[in-house]
Amino acid sequence: MKKQSVNRKYNYPDADLFLQCVEKIKLAHKDIKLFTKYGYDFPRLKSFKQKVEKFGKLPSDDELVGDQMITTEKKYEAREKLKTAIRSVMTRVAMKYPIRSGRYRKFGTQKMGDMTDAQLIFCGRRVVRVARQQMDFLAEQGLNENVLKRVSDANSAFEKSVNIQQDKVSERDIAVERRMDVGNKIYDELILLCNIGKDIWAENDIVKYESYVLYESNNDQKKARKEKLAKEKTKSKK
Repeated sequence: MKKQSVNRKYNYPDADLFLQCVEKIKLAHKDIKLFTKYGYDFPRLKSFKQKVEKFGKLPSDDELVGDQMITTEKKYEAREKLKTAIRSVMTRVAMKYPIRSGRYRKFGTQKMGDMTDAQLIFCGRRVVRVARQQMDFLAEQGLNENVLKRVSDANSAFEKSVNIQQDKVSERDIAVERRMDVGNKIYDELILLCNIGKDIWAENDIVKYESYVLYESNNDQKKARKEKLAKEKTKSKK
């Protein structure tokens, strides 16, 4: 059965979720005696804090993208080295056979710049194989095992770089899904904690009640603070 994709429950950055959790946990710690009346005791709050700390240590998407970009750059470098090695062979072949001849076309290097990674890897293998078959005919042009070894080594290095880059792409996908799954779980716990906090102070202290209110984004929180300050200024003037 195909695994269902994880959907993000919160619409702000992971860093904001982490900071909100840290802030609300501190509030709940102060009010823990009142929280226990709801069955939310200190061990549960401690467990929540530990999960949040682990969440904060997970690699960010920027880190994962950076790693992916580094491997991609290395792949491009390896690709160019392979193309250069192949051209070195084909320059010698062109000295012996016309470019439109069957012997030249047998190497299959036409439109090498447009080849996909997989096509270029197969092209590198084919160039070495075909060149060895015609080694006696191309010896005068300097084709030897050292020249072919350069192609073979460059091909192996490029194939390895392609695999590493693809692994990094997969690692990022897995890490993003894992971080989202963990984020959703601590977000659910955060909602529960805040609902208890609001219920505790709903009719007793409006300031403490508002301290448990969650905002969809930092911008919403800033707006709420500005409105609060504006109301306080208006009251002071009266």
